[in-house]
Formats: sequence, C-alpha cells, structure tokens
Amino acid sequence: MLFRQYFDPKLAQYAYLVGCQKSGEALIIDPERDIDRYVEAAESEGLRITAVAETHIHADFLSGAREFAERFGTKVYLSDEGGEDWASNWARGSDYDVTFLKHGDIFHLGGIEVQAAHTPGHTPEHLSYILVDRGGGASTPIGIATGDFVFVGDLGRPDLLEQAAGMHGVQEPSARQLFASLPRFQELPDYAQVWPAHGAGSTCGKELGAVPQTTVGYEKLYNVSLSVAELGEDAFVDAILAGQPEPQTYFARMKRDNNHGVPLLGSLPRPRKLTVTELEQTVEKGESLVLDTRIDRSGFMTKHIPGALHTPLNKSFNTAVGSLVEDETRPIVLIVDEAGVEEAVRDLVRIGYDNLVGFATPETLTRYFDRGGAPASIEEISFADVARRKNDPDTVVLDVRFAAEHESAHIPGAFHASYTRLPSYAREEGRIPRGRKLLVHCASGGRSAAAAAFLAREGFDVSFVNGPFEAYREVGEVVSGTPSATAA
Repeated sequence: MLFRQYFDPKLAQYAYLVGCQKSGEALIIDPERDIDRYVEAAESEGLRITAVAETHIHADFLSGAREFAERFGTKVYLSDEGGEDWASNWARGSDYDVTFLKHGDIFHLGGIEVQAAHTPGHTPEHLSYILVDRGGGASTPIGIATGDFVFVGDLGRPDLLEQAAGMHGVQEPSARQLFASLPRFQELPDYAQVWPAHGAGSTCGKELGAVPQTTVGYEKLYNVSLSVAELGEDAFVDAILAGQPEPQTYFARMKRDNNHGVPLLGSLPRPRKLTVTELEQTVEKGESLVLDTRIDRSGFMTKHIPGALHTPLNKSFNTAVGSLVEDETRPIVLIVDEAGVEEAVRDLVRIGYDNLVGFATPETLTRYFDRGGAPASIEEISFADVARRKNDPDTVVLDVRFAAEHESAHIPGAFHASYTRLPSYAREEGRIPRGRKLLVHCASGGRSAAAAAFLAREGFDVSFVNGPFEAYREVGEVVSGTPSATAA
C-alpha cells in the first residue's frame, strides 16, 4: 500500500492518494478541481488513478470528482446517505461510472479494502473511509479518512449549512447528529491513523491543529470537542455551536456547484500578459475586476487602480477573493508577479473563478501610473490615530475580525462586521454606516486591508488601520462582550 497526502495551504485542505502497488491502481480521496497534479503524482509512482472517493459535498472548494470522471472515465464513489437533498445530483442519471455508498459498504482497490462509514453531523451525507491493507496481510484498519468529521484537535462544525448555505433551523439537529456519530470513531483501534480533510486555517472548525495527521487514540485523549462530549449531549451541542468563525461568502456557491455539477475545467486558464497600453485600455473599459495581489499593504493604499481589491497572494488569498467577490463570472485581471501567475490561477479555479482574462506585473502597474494612469488611494492610520479620532461624531470604528475575537476584546463603541461576510453587510441598510468615516481594523492589518479596499470600492469613506490590535491597548481601553453597536 502506498499513501500520499497533498496539502493546499490556502484552503488548508488535504487530499489523499492511496495506491495498491501490486495492482497499479490508485484512489484519490477528496481531490480539488485541478487534477493534473494528482495524475502526475500517481504516474511518478507507477500508478494509475482508477477511483475517486468523496467524503461529502464540500463547501470550501470545487471537487475534482467530475473532472476525473469526464476526462479519464474514473470510477467515482459518492455518498448515498442523508436524503435526496444531498444526493450529488450531478452524478445521478449520468453516464459516469458512479457507485453510491451506504454505511458499511465496502469496495476494493487491488488488495486494499475501503469501508464507508456514515458519520453525519458536519453534513447529513458525510462518509468516512476506513482502510485495511488486506494485500499486505492486515485484518484491522490502518487508518480512517475522516473528511470534515474529525480533525486534529477538533470536530467538523455542524452549523455550516445554516450559516453558509442559509438552511435555517438545522444547526442544532446537525450537532446532535455529530454527537451520535462519535462512537463510530471512538470504537476504532487507538493505533489507527486519522487523515482529516482540513488543517489549521480552515473555517470548517474552530481549533484545528497544524499537525497533518493524528491517531484515534491521541484524539480520544486530547481532542477538545471529544472531551466536551464526555459531559453529555446537551453540553456538547452548546459547546460545538459556540464561537464558530463566520464562513466565507462563497461557501454557498461551492455547495451548489458540488451538488449540481462543477463546471468542467479541462486545462488551466492562461491569462494573457498585458502591456501598459492594454492595461490602460482594460481600466478604461471598466469591465474587468482588478485583483491586486501585491503583499505590500502600504504600497496598495498609497497607489492602486480605482476599484481594485487588495488580495495579497498569501495564505489568505482564497479567503479574501471568495469572501469579497460574489460574481464568479466577471472577467478578472490580476496584478501579480509573473512567477506567481500559475499559483494565483490554481487558487482561483479551485473556488470557481475561471474568467481570468489577463495579468499585469507590478512593474507594468508602475509604468501605467508613470504614463498618467489615475491612481486611487486610501488613508493609512495607526491605532494611536484611532484612539485620538474614535469619538469624532463623523467617525466610526469598524472591526472586521471574527465575532469571537471581537467579543473577547474590542474598542468601545466599535461596529463589527466580519470581513468574510462584508458584501451582504454592505448591501443591508444601516449595517455599516454610510456618510461617516470608517476606521477599519482587524488583528494585524491583513483582513482590514482587504476590507478597506472592498468598502472603498462600494463607496464607503474608509481609513485603513495598519498594525496589531494589541497596539491599541497601549493607548486606549478595550472592553469585552457583545457590542452595543454591531453590524454582525
């Protein structure tokens, strides 16, 4: 048996390649949409990917299952649990080679046995996959691919369907389903390895560890949510639903597309490198959305293309774009170093932004401004400035951190609007004050930079607060609890 883990640091997502070296067959569990890298990895090991297994209908990335089925005729294993609403409708009645699995169903990959375990809670249809290396002489599991059921240090959140997909009234029943699923994990051997679908940085849970895998026994000892479950079902439900981070805007779209059919990708988009003249023409037309991926926040605030979003090509890139860009069909132009183009393209197609029409390098952007291109700018201030200005009648402090961070400590009188949900807040009358200067801050400056650019694009009068929130404690008072003025 061969086993490989593939990590996407932007989405904190794990996919798994499981291969039978005797038969030359391989299984990929929870692949992302750009499948060429998995195919190449399998081929480098002398294997051919003959099967794909999905743990559930994902909310944070587009699945590669349909891409495999369409391009290679790969057999696909999907859940047949959870009812008609969670039936992976793209595969029902299709010509693809699809097998729908119930709890306890088994399939084989050469000498490897794969058993489906229904583990609902995060989603109704959720399956985990228990692996036994029969060909290697084993009769007990080597491990379990838990999807979004069990993570290192935590469990998958049961409120996501309500908070991200708008399915009202389902989070408490889902939490109780999750509690009922726990024995199916706890009854496994302590030595069994645990291969989760996400790690630290994902909003699919609260306290995910950065360790790439764990064991059943270790999680039984140290998993926070498993420990709370020992206090009883009601205590578990209250704890697992409390303090979950606000999900990104694009999650609802991922659920829809993964259920009804991810658009086929084929090859990666190849955005054209723009000359200065072409960049001028693009800006003049105004049809394309400019994503400025420069890391330098201050450089962006000083001078950028009017209406551009600040989406640095770092670990938060997908979160920023997915939270702030609602129309995935709009043409996109990137400001990006040439060496970062493929990285940005892969990041974007994994969350459904395919209409990538061009890119300009930062050097081209500089020449654009040198040739008379009109820049936009956003005032940059410090937390000391916030302390001096926060009581001005025409000024509002806007905290764009997660609600749990805000409730732990915030500036008195601050409004709160998590940056992962800003588009809906900006549309709702009175949620974020118009006609007043917004002093936009977060914990360090990353989220507030993206938020300030978005709000400026939407016509708000904003100042960007750069620096760590702890700096405010040196110059002003903070309070805890639910704020009196909130946009959340």
